[in-house]
Amino acid sequence: MTATSQPPFSTEEIAKEGIKPQEYQEIVKRLGRHPNKAELGMFGVMWSEHCCYKNSRPLLKQFPTTGKRILVGPGENAGVVDLGDGLQLAFKIESHNHPSAVEPFQGAATGVGGILRDIFTMGARPIAVLNSLRFGNLEDAKTQRLFSGVVSGIAHYGNCVGVPTVGGEVYFDSAYSGNPLVNVMALGLMETSEIVKSGASGIGNPVLYVGSTTGRDGMGGASFASAELTDESIDNRPAVQVGDPFLEKSLIEACLEAFKTGAVVAAQDMGAAGITCSTSEMAANGGVGVEFDLDKIPNRETGMIPYEYLLSESQERMLFVAQKGREQELIDIFVRWGLNAVVAGKVIEEPIVRILYQGEIAAEIPATALAENTPIYNRELLAEPPEYARKAWEWTSEELPACTHEGIEIKGKLQTWNDIILTLLDTPTIASKSWVYRQYDHQVQNNTVMLPGGADAAIVRLRPVGGDGEKLSNAQKGVAATVDCNSRYVYLDPYEGAKAVVAEAARNLSCVGAEPLAVTDNLNFGSPEKPIGYWQLSEACRGLAEGCQKLSTPVTGGNVSLYNETFDTNGNPQPIYPTPVVGMIGLIPDLTKICSQAWQSEGDIIYLLGLPIQSEITLGGSEYLATIHDTVAGKPPTIDFDLELRVQKSCREGICQGWVRSAHDCAEGGITVALAECCINSHLGADIHFESPANNARRWDEVLFGESGARIIVSVPLAQQENWESYLQENLSSNWQKIGVVKNSQADLRVFTLDNKTLINVTIDNVSNRYYHSITKRLAVHKQLNTQLTTE
Repeated sequence: MTATSQPPFSTEEIAKEGIKPQEYQEIVKRLGRHPNKAELGMFGVMWSEHCCYKNSRPLLKQFPTTGKRILVGPGENAGVVDLGDGLQLAFKIESHNHPSAVEPFQGAATGVGGILRDIFTMGARPIAVLNSLRFGNLEDAKTQRLFSGVVSGIAHYGNCVGVPTVGGEVYFDSAYSGNPLVNVMALGLMETSEIVKSGASGIGNPVLYVGSTTGRDGMGGASFASAELTDESIDNRPAVQVGDPFLEKSLIEACLEAFKTGAVVAAQDMGAAGITCSTSEMAANGGVGVEFDLDKIPNRETGMIPYEYLLSESQERMLFVAQKGREQELIDIFVRWGLNAVVAGKVIEEPIVRILYQGEIAAEIPATALAENTPIYNRELLAEPPEYARKAWEWTSEELPACTHEGIEIKGKLQTWNDIILTLLDTPTIASKSWVYRQYDHQVQNNTVMLPGGADAAIVRLRPVGGDGEKLSNAQKGVAATVDCNSRYVYLDPYEGAKAVVAEAARNLSCVGAEPLAVTDNLNFGSPEKPIGYWQLSEACRGLAEGCQKLSTPVTGGNVSLYNETFDTNGNPQPIYPTPVVGMIGLIPDLTKICSQAWQSEGDIIYLLGLPIQSEITLGGSEYLATIHDTVAGKPPTIDFDLELRVQKSCREGICQGWVRSAHDCAEGGITVALAECCINSHLGADIHFESPANNARRWDEVLFGESGARIIVSVPLAQQENWESYLQENLSSNWQKIGVVKNSQADLRVFTLDNKTLINVTIDNVSNRYYHSITKRLAVHKQLNTQLTTE
């Protein structure tokens, strides 16, 4: 069939594979002919945004990706950093958004399985998982179903496979009602002497298929992940994979054992696009070709055709290139672990992917055409910010009702600041996520140092397992990890909001005493084909790049998830808030020198590091403005990286010297919510004094609930006051102040003006009750209504 003849597919068939008309012409041009059905499907998944980043790749080039600790950067299954003393850490974040929207349990579960494979494919043993989750309004029945299903799926897979889920974040906002976000980050400690890469090499070397069998589950998952969700998306359940965590546990052990033999030349997880992705990427990364025979593949369904084999995303499968003559050695390992392992192909010199089926060639495509030389769209950026942003930036706090030290009048009724703080602590986004993390086994492997909810970042002990690292088994090193993103900030100003994401992630690490090292990011956005969507993506990438550059935290890889939009019944697309999640890791040299959020002892002095109380702190984009006034507007905080670096360094030094006994970032809800959380975690009270706004130039709600960067609350014992204040005076100048003292367990959280007028006086029991029962209360109401309806 010639390239100029009539296409063997209809326009609808081509579009169903996610291929645009101009892209089809490119396929014909590169093949010199029309593709067959299997080849069309291969191009469909490999040229999807999920696999080739055709809209985002030009923007990602601005990210800093190198540094003194970076061993592996973008382009491999996971990034790897050097932690010193022979310790190397692999880490990565991935999304499973659309599958979780359609089938929340399996979508989330297989998201965990997929990111774990990215880690152990490098030769690292997974040691921890974190999650960044977004859902709609928790009062909504659909949101509750998605929320419960996703959490159950994460718990099921992580608990069964034996990897602790140690931290994360959960936000609730109506912007995610139809399109929840499920981002999963994993960390692993290298066990092999050499990092395992994905590039195939050695002409004639055998290609092994190992792991589970292949079925029809997950068909076209990569294309499904690169399209908007519609009312018909429920029909895409076959695009959602089904995972087996117990089989994955065996796969982890078998792979690590196989890697240690030195017989594995290269390895690749069969994630998105399955066999298609693994064969083409291994070939392209090695500058060689792969010949692969589908007749050799263990399957669990009869009558499968090449198209189905090639697009299946069945879980727990890997592809190896082995040293010729040592394949049986590897096969024996997998058989011993109860897994499939077969020689299904070989490395060839011609740089193509050749797929065989029933003795004939089912597909033959240049490897780079699938994995490297893919479409790139350099889209035009808006000449000025879109109207929604410009309008939002016009908002000022003058539009709010007047307020006094007693409170603020809303709809004709005085809301005291006590009422406001209790309402904010009852907001699901701010409230305790204990309902979530209590379902996770966060202590399996016995290396979790800081339990979920106790500190601003998770901390895991670096206890080497086997190999040359055995001599370090008593080492006191640890790794801290966090995932962060205030998407409301990014929606209002993608550039400033994205800078704030990086700054907050680093700040959270600094609050536990960790030095920020490197980043993996997950860019969750709407359609890049729409001017506003591309503006949000482009500006956010610019902000992330600047933030990572300023804080010396290179990007080692990540994931791009676009087209996070839901079509309503009228066919109108509803995009999510732009949500560039940053996963950041930090090094803790000595695990005896770390901090939690909780006050430690009565009499400890409380300090605010960073912008003082009397500084101009914005309410733009704040949780207070959104929750109390139902307004999303204003400009989010602007990050001062010079101050940010000095504040974070001071916090880390204070922890290292033993001066600082607790540390907590001021984030959503501002300084007052942060103070309440310190009290709740310790069940100790606090007396705080705030300076009044000068000459009425500022409002009390700005003082109490305004949000900004570069702000950390710490507590210091009286005996260390002189040393600590001397250090602060030298390193932070005027950017610190003493604001209060820790009281006993019978005391309240009390906030006064300097002339002793009471702003807030709430009992610890009351704030704790609001904080801990917010989510369970809402779920219980829904469960009770369901029970009543069923009974009736």
